[in-house]
Amino acid sequence: MKNEYYIDQAEEVILHTYNRYSIVLEKGEGVYLYDASGKKYLDFAAGIAVFALGYNHKGYNDALKNQIDCLIHTSNLYYNRQAIDAARKLILASEMDKVFFTNSGTEAIEGALKAAKKYAYHKDGKGEYEIIAMNHSFHGRSLGALSVTGNPKYQEAFKPLIGGIHFADFNDLNSVKKLVTDKTCAILLEPVQGEGGIYPAEKSFLEGIWKICDENDILLIFDEIQCGMGRTGTMFAWQDYGIKPDIMTCAKALGCGIPVGAFVLNEKTAGASLAAGDHGTTYGGNPLAGAAVSKVFDIYEEEGIIGHVREISVYLEEQLDALAKKYDFIDSRRGKGLMQGLVIKNRPVGDIVTKALENGLIIITAGNNVLRFVPPLIIEKENVDEMIRLLELSF
Repeated sequence: MKNEYYIDQAEEVILHTYNRYSIVLEKGEGVYLYDASGKKYLDFAAGIAVFALGYNHKGYNDALKNQIDCLIHTSNLYYNRQAIDAARKLILASEMDKVFFTNSGTEAIEGALKAAKKYAYHKDGKGEYEIIAMNHSFHGRSLGALSVTGNPKYQEAFKPLIGGIHFADFNDLNSVKKLVTDKTCAILLEPVQGEGGIYPAEKSFLEGIWKICDENDILLIFDEIQCGMGRTGTMFAWQDYGIKPDIMTCAKALGCGIPVGAFVLNEKTAGASLAAGDHGTTYGGNPLAGAAVSKVFDIYEEEGIIGHVREISVYLEEQLDALAKKYDFIDSRRGKGLMQGLVIKNRPVGDIVTKALENGLIIITAGNNVLRFVPPLIIEKENVDEMIRLLELSF
């Protein structure tokens, strides 16, 4: 069957909450995807920064197949070895202390918010706590995650949202300081803003926030859902800044395709926040998800993924910088590691994405005017060269 047949079928039965592109993806190999008509695409989106290891990785696939034949689900009324193994590896990589596995990044944010409020409640029992988040941030679409997402267009139809949320300007420390009160229980931000336009945090900004949190016993929450798992050249983006959060959320490449997320806490927070009965999930941390996470960490180590990102990202940045110099409608490049954006001016960025798709290149947008590049972390220089060639054909 061709793409058009399946698209017509989808529009009959699937709620139209996405304006999808007119292709039906059927299989993948390495850094390439193929649609129902057999057309080949170079993938520089990785399922929105999910498929870090590329497609059809034998070691990853075999681990999941073996687990499916053994045990998929038990519920959290019982222990399972796969979740324990995955938690140990995540703790080691994140330098944190306790893990709660979820099914998605949005759920990880929900858990982090609850943990922060419970930590404050454990101290004084008053309630009515406040959280500082960032303008132009994105943390998910549930009501809780939406409440801390600094973009009014996502929020308007769903108000009233959770109260006590205040928004500061990213990379503006004074705007944060002005919002701190004795009710502030947490400050939440992405070390590299993704949906908001690919904005890396300035070191002085994160250091300043860390100091505010330390002096006032406010919890620092980092959302590493998109920028984590090696994408910026360290396992988690904050590890390049010399500071450490109290709570971190992660998802996307954590499972490389299996729906799984997590929030991770330091010992101080874990010991004085969520207790038995405060939070739960039926599917979170099931054996299949645990097997995926555990194998992902093994492959990262065995194949030197982090080191590869550091090397190849330099080449990607050089090639994107060259494009920015070559074309007047490209204002600038910004980003970190393999999370890059080209800022486009005086032409619709969506038109470029659509034309690129026609030419066999998958890229996506961030914000209203940014081309976003979040490819599988296994790309090589020849893939970067091919991407540049296809992108230029799309200008």
